[in-house]
Amino acid sequence: VFDHPKYQESKRIAIFLSMPDEVQTEEIIKDIFKQGKECFIPRYKPQSNHMDMLKLSSAEDMSSLALTSWNILQPSDDDTAREEALAGGGLDLIFMPGLGFDKKGNRLGRGKGYYDTYLERCMKHPRGKPYTIALAFREQICESVPVTENDVPVDEILYEDC
Repeated sequence: VFDHPKYQESKRIAIFLSMPDEVQTEEIIKDIFKQGKECFIPRYKPQSNHMDMLKLSSAEDMSSLALTSWNILQPSDDDTAREEALAGGGLDLIFMPGLGFDKKGNRLGRGKGYYDTYLERCMKHPRGKPYTIALAFREQICESVPVTENDVPVDEILYEDC
């Protein structure tokens, strides 16, 4: 990740806070701040497919986040002081999680469509759609994953030995 040209050139990066069964992202988040880049993390709205990407002020800022019923750290609903990426300068790069991927860039998420609807919103922003990189384990790469017309393929999938 650190040597990837898209990561190197990106200034505004959104990244998920990993769950135990996902590629761990804490070191990437620390590096984003070390490199002087801006870091945005998801805040999911329950009972919907709406997600915002809110700015973290530092790697230590993660300790102030609330744990959701899904066991995901995210800014609380009453945390209104954080910049939402699309309300400001948009995003250059989004690191995305997933359960399965195929080599065409199709991604199987957890079924709510949060990232697909967020990417649709990104396309309406003046900066357009950011580059998307899925972080995966080799075991998550499949021959094909089921998709619908609302699914937005990822630009690239990074996994061990890819």
